[in-house]
Parts: sequence; structure tokens; C-alpha cells
Amino acid sequence: MNRSILSLFCLIIGTGLMAQYHHFDAALGLQHADVTTADIDNDGDLDIIASGVTKEGTEIVAKSFVYKNNNGAYELQGTGKGATYYQNPIFEPDLADPTVIRAADGWFYAYGTQNTWPDGVNHLVPIVKSKNLIQWQFVGNAFTSRPSWKSAGGIWAPDVTYTLGKYYMFYSVSTWGDANPGIGLAIADSPAGPFVDHGKLFDSQSIGVSNSIDPFLFQTTVADTLQNYLYWGSFFGIYGIQLSSDLKSTVGTKFKIAGNAFEAPYIFEKDGRFYFFGSLGTCCEGANSKYHVNIAVGTSPKGPFRDKAGNSIMADGQVGSQFLIGNKNLGWVGPGHNSKIVTDDAGNHYFIYHAISVDKPNLPNGATRRPILMDKINWVSVWPYIISNVPGKGLLKAPVINP
Repeated sequence: MNRSILSLFCLIIGTGLMAQYHHFDAALGLQHADVTTADIDNDGDLDIIASGVTKEGTEIVAKSFVYKNNNGAYELQGTGKGATYYQNPIFEPDLADPTVIRAADGWFYAYGTQNTWPDGVNHLVPIVKSKNLIQWQFVGNAFTSRPSWKSAGGIWAPDVTYTLGKYYMFYSVSTWGDANPGIGLAIADSPAGPFVDHGKLFDSQSIGVSNSIDPFLFQTTVADTLQNYLYWGSFFGIYGIQLSSDLKSTVGTKFKIAGNAFEAPYIFEKDGRFYFFGSLGTCCEGANSKYHVNIAVGTSPKGPFRDKAGNSIMADGQVGSQFLIGNKNLGWVGPGHNSKIVTDDAGNHYFIYHAISVDKPNLPNGATRRPILMDKINWVSVWPYIISNVPGKGLLKAPVINP
């Protein structure tokens, strides 16, 4: 875009441009700022120029700053601070049902449900990595071959945890409407894999829970002893069970923590409370998806978990309290199946999840296209929230990640 066209563009949208990019002048302390856009580095995207004045002591000093656009992550030039802002989505085309960890090598790794991308490759649990949670690069696939303990079904909803010096992945194998889906375990020495399959942990028939998918490993310390719980379930109740110290087998009997409204359970421990996040609605109907996330809180990892009105989510039909919903006007629907909450180096919490672009809802093979998004979690009293309960739009402040 040449400067004359850009000037006309800026004139037409007027204060809309300033509203969209107001973070830049505010972050830098600029007064009377002029914020404009231009493709400074000729790479086809618009970079940001913020010009104005700052007060240094008693002096008014003219200042100009440049942010280069690196795939939606805006990097303040000449400071060494790296990306300070980003825009959703943080990775596309697809990384459904994501799980994100910070590995021992300092990189963040994200893993997603098996799917065929626009490259035509059927990715057996794709892996991507990032230094800052914003700019991601494809690593490879977690599996070199499909686990053989179940004859049919895709590898869905991987959950990866670094523990016992290795990377443990619990995963689902299921077809749509599967009468007997199951959950398996694979282990790797490296976050980039390959993951070696250790076979089936249980299936619906053996554990007695219909639609046994969407596993999540939760670890907590009780009386100086690490306790391992696996949670799972999809619209036939959410259940948990204790695991052995090597995580390769179940211990005791299962327990129920939520009714039939939810799938993709996740538990987050903070200040002596246990926060339940569950996804509801239809995950995979393209732009018509009604997927969303609700929450409840308890004082034990076994519940009871209650919504903001004090209602237990154990009963069928109880849906918890609203946390994150889609909004077609903002361009995103179907937000849900979140990862583990990530804490940045300043102690901020970030919520990473998949959602569906209204403009690009499907992959070439017709499957629902689910890139990943990220939003900061805020807290009021004991309750977490995302601003306006919808996916973040426009420029968002990046997580603080130390070099």
C-alpha cells in the first residue's frame, strides 16, 4: 500500500485506526501521538509507526517508535524486548483441542488433535513450538505411526505433562459416535517426540463411562505427597480416577465431578481452590458452532464444584458459570477445549484454546478448521474472567517471557 493510499485510508477510518492501535502510544507514554501504519520492511503486512512527545524531567522530547509486524506479533524495534503485542489467532491453520507446556529446553510446545491440514498431510498429533507464545513454528508429529491397540479412530485431545523426567501424553482414540472409545498413554524423552505408545489405559467398556475421551492429567501435592489424577469425559458425565506413581495404571475406583453438560475437563489450582473449566455445546459445526467454556470452583480436586450462584455442577443439566463464548460479529465462534493455563514470567495467567473463524470455518477436506487463540485471564475476588467473555480482538498485550 503506498503512502498516498494509506493516508486516504487513515482519513476515511479516522478515529477507528487510533482506537485500534491506541495501545502503542499508551505503552510508550507518548503524548499527542500520531499512530499510523506502513509496510516498512516490504514484506506485505502493515507495520506501526508511533510518533509524539514524552516528558523527560522538565523537558518535552520528540519520540518516534517503530513496531514491525511479524505474523501478527508486533516487535518494538531497537529495544531487544521482542514482541510486545499480538493478535489472535496465535497459530493456524489448525491445532484443535490444544495442550501447551513449557518444556525443559525453555520452549513452549503445543500439541493438537490429529487432522489433515491444507498441506494434504494427515498429521498424527501435530506439534508446534514458540519462545514467546506468539510466534510458532511447526516441529513435526508426535507419532510416527498410529497406536495399534484400537483398530479404528483418530487420535484426539492429547494432554502432555512433563513429569518424572519425561513427557507423558494421555490421548483419546475415537470415531464419531464411537460405542467404545478409549484413552491411551505415550511417553517421550523430548517434547518434540517421537512419543512411544504404551497402549490403552482404559476404554468405555472397561471403565464404565460412555464416551471416554478428552483426558487431562492433574497433579497436586497432599501432605508432601504428589497425587496424580486423570480426569476425562464427554457429555456423559465428567469423571476422575487416581493414577499410580508411574502414571501407567489406575488406582482405586473412579469418582464423578460433573454432570452431562460438559466435555474436555480441566482443573486449575490457585490459592487453595480448584477451578473446573468445561466445554459445552457443539465443537465441530463450522461457523454454526455453539462451543463455549463455563467454570465452577471447589475446595477439593474431587469436588463438589459450584457455580457463582452456589449450584453444584454434579447434577445433569447444571452448566456452571459463563467464562468464554463466541461472537460472530467479532469473527470467532466455538471457543473451547482449552489447554493448561500458562503462567508467564510476570505471574499473569493466559488461556489458550481453539476457536473457529467465521470467515474461514473449514479445512479443505470439509472438517472444521480450529486455529488456536490466547487471552489473558483476569481475576476479581476468587473468580477468573476474560474481558467481555469473548475472544480477544485487535492488539493484545503479549505475555512476559524472559529470555
